[in-house]
Amino acid sequence: MTEELFNQEFKGLARPLKSFLLRMTASLADAEDLVHDTYLKALNSLPTFRGEASLKTWVFAIASNLAKDNARVQKRWSENVTDIAKEAALSNNQFFQEAMNIRMTSPHGQFEVKEHIAFCFTCISKSLPLEQQLCVFLKEVYDFKVSEIVIILGVTEAMVKYYLHTGRSKMITLFEGRCALINKNGVCHQCSELNGIFNPKQDTQAELVKIELVKEAEKGDKEHLFDLRMQILREIDPLQSKAADLQLHHLEHNRQVMEKYLEKSTD
Repeated sequence: MTEELFNQEFKGLARPLKSFLLRMTASLADAEDLVHDTYLKALNSLPTFRGEASLKTWVFAIASNLAKDNARVQKRWSENVTDIAKEAALSNNQFFQEAMNIRMTSPHGQFEVKEHIAFCFTCISKSLPLEQQLCVFLKEVYDFKVSEIVIILGVTEAMVKYYLHTGRSKMITLFEGRCALINKNGVCHQCSELNGIFNPKQDTQAELVKIELVKEAEKGDKEHLFDLRMQILREIDPLQSKAADLQLHHLEHNRQVMEKYLEKSTD
């Protein structure tokens, strides 16, 4: 493959690659740096590319390794990250002032419940062991086959299937107990609460029932509900959606809160 052809192909991969790295790191700055580092490493390693796997698989393998290196110097987030971040936000007037300014001035500042469902999954998934988090996103959101994830992670097919099973099971259990959209006794009502703040004239309940995830919740099929969540993540580009700027602001807040929280918890 020539450098010119690689540059053309990489342009087409850059956006999904960046959204993948954003979801893995919960940091726009880190995601941008890792995309750049991936490009440079792939370009320098281009003579070794033999086409045994697709260029997309090869590039995502490089990016995943860089993301793992980035994650190893950090600590896994708490499963109740949304509670911790919410408590911090309630005592931080600046957070809401900045959010309201984004809401009023940015073309990507709308609040949408679907977007927040995807945002919530990104945050809570950071409580998973790294390999599980990678496998869930690669398979369920970015449509890689198990055989391709074997190449990306450099592990056996049995291990990929194990990581997928345990990652899915853990996230299903977490959302069953936390998300009030699925379990009416769930402790987290952020989707409804934030929709009420940012869309005060909108009937929140009417908005929620438009979402298939909410309509299907009463049937109680946990696996199906997980798949519906993954469908929402696949449909949303966290960098270009109508709510991207607002949710990126929220994500950065959560990242800063969790870093401080984890630092204190080890003192």
